[in-house]
Amino acid sequence: MKRILAIILAVVLAVSMVACGAPQTSTPSESAAPSESAPAESAGGDGKFELALITDIGTIDDKSFNQGSWEGLKKYAEEKNITHKYYKPSEKSTDAYLSSIELAVKGGAKVIVTPGFLFEEPIFIAQDTYPDVKFILIDGNPHNADYSEFRTEKNTVGIVYAEEQVGYLAGYAAVKDGMTKLGFLGGMAVPAVVRYGYGFVQGADAAAKELGLADGSVSVNYHYTGGFDATPEAQTLAASWYQAGTEVIFACGGAVGNSAMAAAEQANGKVIGVDVDQSAESPTVITSAMKGLGVSVYDMIKAYYDGSFPGGEGLVFSAANNGISLPMENSKFEKFTQADYDALYKKLAANEIAIVKDTDEAGKEVKVTDIKTTAVKTTVVE
Repeated sequence: MKRILAIILAVVLAVSMVACGAPQTSTPSESAAPSESAPAESAGGDGKFELALITDIGTIDDKSFNQGSWEGLKKYAEEKNITHKYYKPSEKSTDAYLSSIELAVKGGAKVIVTPGFLFEEPIFIAQDTYPDVKFILIDGNPHNADYSEFRTEKNTVGIVYAEEQVGYLAGYAAVKDGMTKLGFLGGMAVPAVVRYGYGFVQGADAAAKELGLADGSVSVNYHYTGGFDATPEAQTLAASWYQAGTEVIFACGGAVGNSAMAAAEQANGKVIGVDVDQSAESPTVITSAMKGLGVSVYDMIKAYYDGSFPGGEGLVFSAANNGISLPMENSKFEKFTQADYDALYKKLAANEIAIVKDTDEAGKEVKVTDIKTTAVKTTVVE
């Protein structure tokens, strides 16, 4: 018996020693959550991270806006062996965004990327608070809370995209490919999402006219969910559209796309992705309305290290500088060809096609029902 007790005691002591010597795993806070692609060992000897990204609504693996921006930062960082990290704000608010920016600065960030127009006000403040830090604001330009002052300092660059152009490409391609019952399922009605939708409607109308289709022969169901999350409500709405005959839905709102894809998979429907190539997300994705998130972030970081950072500027990435596109190599069109795409893209790049955007020349808000189309009938679904 004594011998058995001695053996048991020895085993217990051995297990205890192993447990005491094992590394401890802690869960980082939401406001400073590191990416799996940027583990702690990517920090410098002083534990600092030179490049940082603050996520917008959503996550770093949203297969959309945050992820596209992060991939551009990560690509440059890994090529040049530069330490990098992302931070996730605790909530959607200017204070929470500023807190994450402060964490990044304290963590050694020299360049901070902020994807999303909701960062316009935080960067307006942060560019003054941290004059030695460079800010790359994606999808917007800095302004104060009441929009009475727009100001981009020398340590900041604002980047926006011609979403209306790539939305136009997507709508045009869908109708050229033979589809006449379309849907637009947007997230929040922010400027970028609105421009995607307006371009989509106008591109569909242009293609229908070229094909000689009768007035009102193309229909578009149009709805904003009010958020960027995948929800049962969004999936149910998409499912009802497919059941009523909708052939393809342009899902434009981060994880809202996952709701549309889930509905499409059950109904044998089709989906057009957004922001990045989402063809790997679901077999229902026939193409994606892409903007060069990764490329623009990569180029701006490269400009910083090359000593040519375009601080104080507001840049536009459009067809003219290959800032938007459809991934034709991964698209599943049956009739819309590469030649069709190239011809239309050339016209967009030359600014030969006028597209109504979210505001008119005087800055007044434009509603989708204000857009004059003949072949396309747009129904706003509340």
